[in-house]
Amino acid sequence: MKEILLITPPFTQLNTPYPATMYLKGFLNTKRISSFQTDLGIEVILALFSKNKLQEVFELAFKNNTIISENAQQIYALRNTYIATINAVIKFLQGKNQTFARQICSENFLPKASRFNEIDDLEWAFGAMGTQDQAKHLATLYLEDLSDFIVECIDENFGFSRYAEQLGRSANSFNELYESLLLKPTFIDEITLNILDDKLQEIQPKLVCFSVPFPGNLYSAFRCAQFIKTNYPNIKIAMGGGFPNTELRSLTDNRVFDFFDFITLDDGELPIEIVYSNVVNPSIEDPDFNKLKRTFLRLNNEVFYNNSSIKNDYKQAEIGTPDYSDLLLDQYISVIEIANPMHSLWSDGRWNKLTMAHGCYWGKCTFCDISLDYIKIYEPLTAKLLVDRMEQIIAQTGETGFHFVDEAAPPALMRALAIEIIKRRLTVTWWTNIRFEKSFTNDLCLLLKASGCIAVSGGLEVASDRLLQLIQKGVTVEQVAKVTKSFTDSGIMVHAYLMYGFPTQTIQETVDSLEMVRQCFELGIIKSGFWHQFALTAHSPIGINYENYNIIPDLEEISFANNDIQFKDKTGINHSKFSEGLKKSIFNFMHGIGFNLPLQDWFPFKIPKISIKSDFISSSIENRGFEIFKPAAKVIWLGGEPLVTPFSKTKKGKTWQMLQLTFFSETERYEISVPENYGKWLIESLKKLSVYNNESITFSQLKVNFENEFENFELFWYSKPIDTLRKHGLLVL
Repeated sequence: MKEILLITPPFTQLNTPYPATMYLKGFLNTKRISSFQTDLGIEVILALFSKNKLQEVFELAFKNNTIISENAQQIYALRNTYIATINAVIKFLQGKNQTFARQICSENFLPKASRFNEIDDLEWAFGAMGTQDQAKHLATLYLEDLSDFIVECIDENFGFSRYAEQLGRSANSFNELYESLLLKPTFIDEITLNILDDKLQEIQPKLVCFSVPFPGNLYSAFRCAQFIKTNYPNIKIAMGGGFPNTELRSLTDNRVFDFFDFITLDDGELPIEIVYSNVVNPSIEDPDFNKLKRTFLRLNNEVFYNNSSIKNDYKQAEIGTPDYSDLLLDQYISVIEIANPMHSLWSDGRWNKLTMAHGCYWGKCTFCDISLDYIKIYEPLTAKLLVDRMEQIIAQTGETGFHFVDEAAPPALMRALAIEIIKRRLTVTWWTNIRFEKSFTNDLCLLLKASGCIAVSGGLEVASDRLLQLIQKGVTVEQVAKVTKSFTDSGIMVHAYLMYGFPTQTIQETVDSLEMVRQCFELGIIKSGFWHQFALTAHSPIGINYENYNIIPDLEEISFANNDIQFKDKTGINHSKFSEGLKKSIFNFMHGIGFNLPLQDWFPFKIPKISIKSDFISSSIENRGFEIFKPAAKVIWLGGEPLVTPFSKTKKGKTWQMLQLTFFSETERYEISVPENYGKWLIESLKKLSVYNNESITFSQLKVNFENEFENFELFWYSKPIDTLRKHGLLVL
């Protein structure tokens, strides 16, 4: 029995839980408030894709006479094979029966429908993929075939990572969602509600809190809340999360509170703590009795926003470590859906989720919701606390992979985090989202790689300097090229978010942007990318000051959700017509082909010729300039102590005493030779500069130390031996 039940409703990801409830549970632990968390999404998926439920799916489809298409008929004809193999396939995708991969990869084992039609392109799309990855991809296609059958024959709203998403997206009115909730629960609903009922009977909570991150979770949250209201009327119900934070700030329809008692906005820790105290331990002596924090409720049959508590929100250091207990961590399934390296990180393998900082340190991009607290209020954690939390989570989950889900991870904190990870000799794998800013030097990228960073994603966006300035991204295309080159050279994969259809964007700029992207992929400085069409949101600078961006928004009356805004572009350009060509071209670029095709070949309509130089990106990354280091820059050494071998060097009758220093890294051995006196200074300096040494030495201090014994530090620093060390972990940060 627990006082609070935290629920993520179906569906988010198959491979890892969405982090909101873990954060909230970790906070509740610090307040000694008992709670239990569940991800209904994975539990519903596992129940649905099982031998018994699949049998019911096929029987129901036959009974309802909904098996119409040729593809559905083919799947139904193979139903016995699907039923016989489903449990083993799910077990394999859970990582529990890896030897099964060879059987999956055999030609005639899995039943096949339309998703397998393009299987001849498997090697082209994935290269020489190992047996495990190939089996995961084939098993994913198998599940997608079954999903297609469910959508066509059982429930048109089903999707692996969303459910009835259209009911939540741009739902200015509650009417459509409300009417759908008056209908009989669907087959998927029944599975969900049966699992929910078991949880409620087991946990017996006094307060149920739904975290709703996306539109695709909204319908299920309401359906679950409806079930609780009907069958457990004494339980109070709250909703928070990304969807209400962005979409429900203008809520006026009181029918919403037929389902929920409270809807909280922004950071959930304090609002839920106060709701809890009012629900579980109401007392007029409590200073927050009937005084809530950023919370909607129904009062006198009207929607009332109660923000009367004077308590301040908790600092990030006070909210505790995310708690993964209760979740079925060994039952998530890894899938490989499409040939996009970054997307495979999202769906393959289970990642622990953390944030380095609350909000965004940049907070200026005009398309972003920078007016909202989750971005506007920037509060970084310390590297020490972050790594403390990483170690606690590793001990709890057994997983050493971390996805830092920041809007844009701050470079200074990334540097400190990497140093702390290395100092503690912690072996982890991590990736995050960044801005391609100039702080990401070659040396910083090498440091991040050494700490376990494997990938970064960031916004190249429109790949046009004029539009990047209009976005207030704070970068140029040339700068992005240099930064992505630094990441790629260090061995960190780069994924670029790309945008088209930005207000005032011309056709010429779209074509030139594609050419910029083509050059980046051809040079190998970007490995993965994805185009999306610009979307106008209500809380962005463009949505608030739309008259400055040459667009006309379609402003409807708002009583429920308010985020995505339909608009007309005064340029009259139909940007959506570029969608297929942009996505087709980047798919080919990611696989190293199509670079020599004219851009015109990607589009069925006439486009203008490119107006940028064919070597723009290559010239940008070659023009790196002479490295000048700031005096306050920190110098660190990632390598170990060398083996020292004295020897003599004679030239033109003159003899010098030399030292040969032999270093060993994880992958290679390398040597440098220096005069004996320089060598002794260097050996002692490397000990002091070691990343494992708590002493912090700046570039200017190193120079002074050198010049106390020798002359011309610059001549020594830019010599061949130091250049060798610079390539192997002597970093200036």
